[in-house]
Amino acid sequence: MSSSSHFSRLLSEERPVAALWGCQLNTGTRSCMVQEDDDFLEHLVLLRTICLGAEARDELHVVAVDSKNTYGDHKPVPIAALRTSVLPMISLKGLELVPPVTFVLKCGAGPVYLSGQHVTLEDDAKYETHEEELLEEDIGDEDDARAS
Repeated sequence: MSSSSHFSRLLSEERPVAALWGCQLNTGTRSCMVQEDDDFLEHLVLLRTICLGAEARDELHVVAVDSKNTYGDHKPVPIAALRTSVLPMISLKGLELVPPVTFVLKCGAGPVYLSGQHVTLEDDAKYETHEEELLEEDIGDEDDARAS
């Protein structure tokens, strides 16, 4: 099953909660790790853009992602090669990563900015139960109002 069809199936069964996410890579901070919370929920990192900062020199900046592959190996895979005069920014569509994932500036001084969303998939059953409880409370309040 591909990650995209897996993600689509999960969206139909679970309620997604998305938060904006971003990090900066440079000579002082060559890597950024996104960890999974210990909350027993599924987490995804949706990477949307990678761009060079205004202070970036006209040199090659290579960004790689280090995430566990289907064989359980950790191997950094280049996902962007940016240069100020040629390609200062890329927009990504469909790059979904399961934490823990590490972004690494393989070469270049940066700054390189990565941005996207950190999505937590929450179980709909929890929300349906909460909605039923609220509905029962509303019905109880209406009954109390009629009795008065």
